[in-house]
Amino acid sequence: MATPKPLTAPQDQSDAELAAQPAAYWTGVAHEALIAFTRARQAELGFTQPQYWLLRNLSEHDLSPDGHGMTVPELRRAMAGYLRPEDDLGAEAETLLRQGRLTRDGDGRLWITEAGEEARTRIKAHAPTIRARMHEGIDDADYVTALKVLRRMIRNTGGRLP
Repeated sequence: MATPKPLTAPQDQSDAELAAQPAAYWTGVAHEALIAFTRARQAELGFTQPQYWLLRNLSEHDLSPDGHGMTVPELRRAMAGYLRPEDDLGAEAETLLRQGRLTRDGDGRLWITEAGEEARTRIKAHAPTIRARMHEGIDDADYVTALKVLRRMIRNTGGRLP
């Protein structure tokens, strides 16, 4: 199947032509664009997305089920669904350790510090602004419809919904 030509303006293709476009191509383009946008906004705040994920997964006020420390391999398993191949959790954890946002115990478990919790909270406070930029010009009903369509395509192809 040929790769569709990118659109330069909405009037370039009719609805019928758009309906014939491969969803996998466009979801891939969207995925890459949204990840790049999010990572760029977080970089402006002085963090990488993997650093934020480390803090979230270690915080008892966020994704950690119990607030207990975790090793890098345990964190990698916990984040397997959204890590990118280029993400180096070991290096990212070392940066957070140097910054005093994490500590490491004698068993190699990483723990979030008060400074790490403050950083996690500060980054999280910017999430609504990042979301608003992504959703600009898209009403909630259209967004919900798009998600329902994607979820149905996942089910239609035997994929698993999270």
